[in-house]
Amino acid sequence: MRVCQIHATVSEDKSVTLKNVPFQPGEHVEVVVCSEDMKRRGGSDPYPLRGKPIQYLDPFESIAEDDWEATQ
Repeated sequence: MRVCQIHATVSEDKSVTLKNVPFQPGEHVEVVVCSEDMKRRGGSDPYPLRGKPIQYLDPFESIAEDDWEATQ
């Protein structure tokens, strides 16, 4: 899949015209339009924990040991 990102401005008649796109005439393409304001919002990060430090308090401790019937 080839991707082409073009920045454009909506005209007075609420339309957007794309010129000189890098595709062949007759080629089927998908057009997705979104506001650039969506990218600038700080709270829209889909991975807010990416890059944050991880700390394991006791990595070798048994997990949910009291939940096993065999140990009771």
